[in-house]
Amino acid sequence: MASAKKSCTEDNLLCSICLDVFRNPVSTRCGHNFCRTCITKFWDKKQNYNCPICNHLFQTRPYLQVNTLLSEMAAQCRTSVPVKVQPCVEPAEVPCDVCTGTQLKAVKSCLVCLISYCQTHLEPHQRVAGLKKHRLVEPMDRLEEIMCKKHNQLLELYCLIDQVCVCQICTETDHRFHHAVPLKEEYEVKLAQLGKMEAEVQQMIHERKQKIKEIKDTVKRSKADAAREIAGSVQVLTALMHQIEKCQEDLNQMVKERLKDTEKQAEDLIKELEQEIEDLTNKSSKVKPLSHIEDHFHFLQAFRSLTDPPPTRDWMTVEVRPPSHVGTLRRSLDQLEETLSMEMKKLPDGELKSVQQYEVDVTLDPDTAHPRLILSKDGKLVRDGVVEKEVPDNPRQRFTKYIHVLTRQSFSSGRFYFEVQSKDKTAWYIGVARESIDRKGESLMTPETGYWSLFLDGGKKGLVFTDFPPVRVPLRAELQKVGVFVDYDEGLVSFYDVEARVHLYSATGCTFSEPLYPFLCPCNYDYEGTNSAPLIISPVNQTD
Repeated sequence: MASAKKSCTEDNLLCSICLDVFRNPVSTRCGHNFCRTCITKFWDKKQNYNCPICNHLFQTRPYLQVNTLLSEMAAQCRTSVPVKVQPCVEPAEVPCDVCTGTQLKAVKSCLVCLISYCQTHLEPHQRVAGLKKHRLVEPMDRLEEIMCKKHNQLLELYCLIDQVCVCQICTETDHRFHHAVPLKEEYEVKLAQLGKMEAEVQQMIHERKQKIKEIKDTVKRSKADAAREIAGSVQVLTALMHQIEKCQEDLNQMVKERLKDTEKQAEDLIKELEQEIEDLTNKSSKVKPLSHIEDHFHFLQAFRSLTDPPPTRDWMTVEVRPPSHVGTLRRSLDQLEETLSMEMKKLPDGELKSVQQYEVDVTLDPDTAHPRLILSKDGKLVRDGVVEKEVPDNPRQRFTKYIHVLTRQSFSSGRFYFEVQSKDKTAWYIGVARESIDRKGESLMTPETGYWSLFLDGGKKGLVFTDFPPVRVPLRAELQKVGVFVDYDEGLVSFYDVEARVHLYSATGCTFSEPLYPFLCPCNYDYEGTNSAPLIISPVNQTD
């Protein structure tokens, strides 16, 4: 191809853009010639109109006219040029913008022409003096995007103030007071930021995948808990239903037997009464004719022949009492309650174990403790010291009326559980309280005032939930350890007898809008020695 073109007077008939024989050659005012299509496409990509060879800038897009003489010479020369057969460019490579038909791979891009050239079409830039001044770079796509549209200069700097790419002229005009750095320098900075961002994104993805796994594990555990709960409830309720049926059957049998005994007694008495009536009737039938005898002798003889009246019972003291069923239903219900309690004890992995998994490690806060209280160094034990001691002045936090103490830890969501040993005590308060409770006055300790607690008063009320009015809680034996479970989001506070592994009481439908603190009150120490034992926050032992 090169030899054929040289026979056509070398450069005179070759377009410097497509490097092929002219097709419809046109001339610019600066005296250079190009194919009409080539120079038109060249200017279509730019906002300013300059000559690709000498870079002469035209104020307006020039009107182009075909050079007739050059066109005729090119037509004669073209007939002697063989057809080029070239390989296709790979998809990932930058194609030559000049090649027509099958495109070759570009080896350089011109930042002046804004065109990418293959090795063949790059040849004029390596030979022609005017083109040698053009800046060549590695092949790039969309060259028009890296040129400043205002100054037609390469965007080779980065303005750190406006965060935009600028040319050298921009830094001397619109951005003259801004700090600009080479694109490569900012590229390396941004690349490092991108690496950090990618690491953060990957970490966030990892965290969310972990959260998904956590949610799925929760659902899995929930399904297992639900299945276990259903199985336990079926066991208990089935036994309870059987016991109810048995109690109903026994009750019916007992009532029927008592009715049968009453009916038998009544029947025997009726028979005895009927027999006496018959005997008395016979006696009457013998007595009545004597009343008609007027002869004194015969009357007295006949009267002597009468036997004594048949023996009879004093029926005034005889009565048939209806059977009494008082207490029968109560005794049946007591049996049911005993059965239910026995069935609940058969469930070691029941409700208490399911809430113990939410154990939290809490310690008592000395800044909230009433001056009478004595706390252990580890914050796990509290007892009444009787005498008020000197304490740091923190009037906002400390209780001054009731001998209460809060924990250091508070909870504003989720679930939590803790246990308190109350062995050998005759009075105490154990529960949770909201942050804004009155720590100075004598307000009632109720949910309305911010307390959800159990109160043990061994001498008077027994065990109650502190509400208004108080709710009595059944207690079968000494309560040695109390478990407290709170589901903040569900509004639930539950209390458990840990040793007996039974549920004591639950406050449901609670509304929590601020942090909740576990709180303890050991109540007053009696000088006679009662209630001197401490309250102790104990670790959970799920194997109990």
